[in-house]
Amino acid sequence: MVKPFFRGMEGVFIPVKDPKYSAKWYEEILGFTLIYIEEEAAVMRIAEQSQTVVCLVRTLNHQPMVFPENKFGVGKYYNFIPQDIEETYKFLLERNVKVNQMSGEGTTRFFTFYDPDGNPLGVCQ
Repeated sequence: MVKPFFRGMEGVFIPVKDPKYSAKWYEEILGFTLIYIEEEAAVMRIAEQSQTVVCLVRTLNHQPMVFPENKFGVGKYYNFIPQDIEETYKFLLERNVKVNQMSGEGTTRFFTFYDPDGNPLGVCQ
């Protein structure tokens, strides 16, 4: 067995039309903290204790992320870990965020929601 080379993930990159607009949404709706912003990208921290940052990258001719068709049922690239999945789900609905129905098997529950650019993002607990 090969020893692990990695201890986590530093960054997640999400294509957006306007980093400034998207950063405001990610801050107000998801509670992310802006680290820095420039014309081409906004870098945000998910939570104070999280090592992973989210980089909102301005893309030309923007197209929302689309996960390739598969038989596993996955339609997004990222799952965020909530403090409380029920509370998160309710909050997003109250803020008129497009949210798919919550699903799950056993003790695992999950759902997909969409940012203002139509990018599918997941929540899993």
